[in-house]
Amino acid sequence: MSQGDGDGNGVALKLTRKDFISDQDVRWCPGCGDYAILANMQKLMPELGVPREKIVFVSGIGCSSRFPYYMNTYGFHTIHGRAPGVATGVKVTRPDLMVWVVTGDGDGLSIGGNHLIHAMRRNVDLKILLFNNRIYGLTKGQYSPTSEQGKKTKSTPLGSVDRPFNPLSVAIGAEATFVARSIDIDSAHLQYVLRRAAEHKGTAFVEIYQNCNVFNDGTWESVINKAVRSDRLLVLEHGKPLVFGKERKKGIRMRPDMSPEVVEIDGDTSGLLVHDERRQQEGYHFMLSRLTSPDFPEPIGVLRAVQVPTYDGLVAEQGRAAVEQRGEGSLEKLLHSGETWVVR
Repeated sequence: MSQGDGDGNGVALKLTRKDFISDQDVRWCPGCGDYAILANMQKLMPELGVPREKIVFVSGIGCSSRFPYYMNTYGFHTIHGRAPGVATGVKVTRPDLMVWVVTGDGDGLSIGGNHLIHAMRRNVDLKILLFNNRIYGLTKGQYSPTSEQGKKTKSTPLGSVDRPFNPLSVAIGAEATFVARSIDIDSAHLQYVLRRAAEHKGTAFVEIYQNCNVFNDGTWESVINKAVRSDRLLVLEHGKPLVFGKERKKGIRMRPDMSPEVVEIDGDTSGLLVHDERRQQEGYHFMLSRLTSPDFPEPIGVLRAVQVPTYDGLVAEQGRAAVEQRGEGSLEKLLHSGETWVVR
């Protein structure tokens, strides 16, 4: 019995994490970061108060794309890169459903790049999770669109010459209305970001730093290792100054030429940038997305969260208006309207 249903006596039953665990054996490599993301999602789901039959997970191709099998909800394992397009169709035809898209840096930013940016541009009410391990894991270790320059892999034995995509910059450039980043093993932070994404009305894009311990182990160690993370990560909080460092003695401010710089502070945060996730203009959020090591700490948390009309909402509104003006349509009349041909 799912949350929101009765037990026969009009009493709603409360769901638990176990209710969202499917009967499928989880088949990722031991130690894969996907396990942590799955566990946190299953833990969060009952807290959202959404019945299981009102939730759909849609994926493409890749290790991350096995996700729908392991969630005891509706799911759709589609083809390479097409998850955002399929998810758009689901949401437009069934606006009552909560639709999640699970993809990876290879699936979402290579063959799926066009589908991804247009879903964000349209502001379809989807929750898009991009697991970024900077490698193709399912096909055994080729470089991906987010692999760093010089990366030596099976497909780039002399080192990659490609400039990598920055997923946050792509999302903000496509005008996604919610853009965030978290880390697979940071349970509290990841659940906070996932909850915020779930509550957002519109396209919510979340990049998750995820570790592939077989083909790209430790790819994020330079920023998430406990010994350095306080200096390498900038934890964003709406309305608070951009401060970081083990002793919180570093901050970010803007130079006169409107470029950011790191400065030493001693308790005085005046003059520092104050995080505003709700700015309508994307320039500030895009600047945040470009903060990368080693010159700057890398931002985690919610970069952008603004409200504009959703694509699926506008389509539904347009349909209602058409029915009011023209009446209910008829498929038979449509097929026999205008010019017709007889094929012999």
